[in-house]
Amino acid sequence: MIQTLVRGGAAGAAGTTVLNTVTYADMAWRGRASSQAPAQVVDKIAQDAGYEVPGSGETRDNRLSGLGALSGILVGCGTGAAVSLLHRAGIRPPWWLGGAVTGALAMAATDLPMARLDVSDPTSWSVTDWVSDVVPHLMYGLVTYGLVAATDNRA
Repeated sequence: MIQTLVRGGAAGAAGTTVLNTVTYADMAWRGRASSQAPAQVVDKIAQDAGYEVPGSGETRDNRLSGLGALSGILVGCGTGAAVSLLHRAGIRPPWWLGGAVTGALAMAATDLPMARLDVSDPTSWSVTDWVSDVVPHLMYGLVTYGLVAATDNRA
């Protein structure tokens, strides 16, 4: 069981690296700014828990930016671990379907909290906004699920 979780977490870390690479390449290509949504989600969760992220001004903003990025890594590794457990339990769709579903799970794990906390409203996103969200998550899913399936000793 531990080996399954570690394998899935590592696959999720690799997928997260690909997601970040695709996102940063898009930012460089189009000259768009990075999203502040992860930092805003962390800030709202901290406030709801009765905790104030320390610092002020730029120091606090930088801390929230770092915590937002770390939360993305946590979601990526956690999703990989969960998918690895499902794979071990016998849920083994073809790599392309497993990859798409894995990407959709990671996307839901990030977009639903943003919507629930009123950080962003996906219903108001443009087609370009959706593509900027879907493509990196799809790449994440394909890499993560591909590695989970490829490294399963019992496959």
